[in-house]
Amino acid sequence: MQFKKSEATQVSQQFLTTQLLRLIVMATIAFVFLQTTLSFAQNFPNRPIKVIVTYPPGGSSDLITRLVGQKLGEHFGTPVLVENKAGAAGSIGMEYATSQPADGYSILVGNLGPVAVNPLISKVNYNVDKQLVPLTMVAGGPNILVVNTKSPYKNLKELLAVAVAKPNSINFGTSGPGSLSQLTSILMMSQAKIKMQEVPYKGGALAVNDILASQIDMIISDAQPVSQHIKAGTLRPLAITSAKRSPLFPDIPTFLEGGLDGMEASNWWGAFIVTGTPKPIMDAYQSALLKILAMPDIKDKFGNLGVEPMPMSQDEAKRFYEAEKVKYAKLVKDNDIKGN
Repeated sequence: MQFKKSEATQVSQQFLTTQLLRLIVMATIAFVFLQTTLSFAQNFPNRPIKVIVTYPPGGSSDLITRLVGQKLGEHFGTPVLVENKAGAAGSIGMEYATSQPADGYSILVGNLGPVAVNPLISKVNYNVDKQLVPLTMVAGGPNILVVNTKSPYKNLKELLAVAVAKPNSINFGTSGPGSLSQLTSILMMSQAKIKMQEVPYKGGALAVNDILASQIDMIISDAQPVSQHIKAGTLRPLAITSAKRSPLFPDIPTFLEGGLDGMEASNWWGAFIVTGTPKPIMDAYQSALLKILAMPDIKDKFGNLGVEPMPMSQDEAKRFYEAEKVKYAKLVKDNDIKGN
């Protein structure tokens, strides 16, 4: 019996020694990993950063990103390169962004369509929930329905009257499947019980070019591509998608004023980073972006683009993004919206 007890004690001591050694090894690995991560973060950045945009140069996404990118470069003291990866309604840029290494040297400024809507209406080769982490929302603003000033439509009621009397006689440009310009146009047709013909483009700026040339009848566009033409008198605004008249465009009536309810919608842009990026780097970006979005000159320059800063914590940005997915999932389902 004494031998068995001694043997059991010896086995128990060996087990405890093994467990202790395992804990020491695990703690050492964790400590080394933490020190490596902290050292990596402290030295960040030591080479250029790239900010990815899912639309061509010249549009709202591009201009908003370039303003933020310039400030990021000044903040971190390193070059910031803007990469435009357009195509497939923004999905090409999303695929590119999600394929980047989680080293903090690539971030995405993505907007409503590619980030939240494309996965609802098309088969896409990216998963925002698994592959990207929101850092903060960046900007947001309403869309504006415009026609060429040579158009016979002087207000929204006149346009809707013709659309009711002559189905499919009016065509409208969009930034492609999943874009807010497409969604609000489809929503307008649903609310007014009318039919119009869609002409999709790879970006809002391209649609603006064609409406200026009277190639299409109307667009519901981001404010930036059309505001200068509204001021110049070459485009006529008929309605804005804000709930009340926008302080940025106080002379443009809302859709409700034009006789159409339920047309409140705003486009938005958020900053996202690849999942797995070290937390100290994500925190550094989030802190920098919040400082940038609070700058008076950024607010002024955003105002010139028809948008306002939307600074949020990471948790707030995630909740906002989740709520937007739910909102547009219902719109897509109710109107049977399909992508290409």
